[in-house]
Amino acid sequence: MQHPGHLLRRAVQVMNLLWNEEVSQTITSPQFAAMNALYGEPNLDQRTLGQRISLDRSTMAEVVSRLSARGLIRSVRDARDGRRKTITLTPKGLRAVQHLIPRTHSMTRRLVGPLDQKQRDELLSLLTKVVGANERR
Repeated sequence: MQHPGHLLRRAVQVMNLLWNEEVSQTITSPQFAAMNALYGEPNLDQRTLGQRISLDRSTMAEVVSRLSARGLIRSVRDARDGRRKTITLTPKGLRAVQHLIPRTHSMTRRLVGPLDQKQRDELLSLLTKVVGANERR
């Protein structure tokens, strides 16, 4: 019998390989997730952004730091609440995410290509249940 943890680890390895081949060797999947979230919902604070993409505080801080250093996002102090900083994509970041989105679709097609649509739906449902049942409360 195959162990689920081993298969999940292998699936992540395959996903990372495909990410590097199809999407980017410089923008990581979590970095893209942050940029894509900001693309859909600009001006999020770091905490909310982390919640949107399910990253813990320290990982989110690292993602923000790296994207900022590369000029892909910027933080601006909120005019209504000086303690809060909102994050937005820079024009460079906007171009990058628009360039990467179709590549992520291509990567996903390769990742789940062996599955028919019913199996894809079932895989997403099962993974969602596993993740949801094991998230920190």
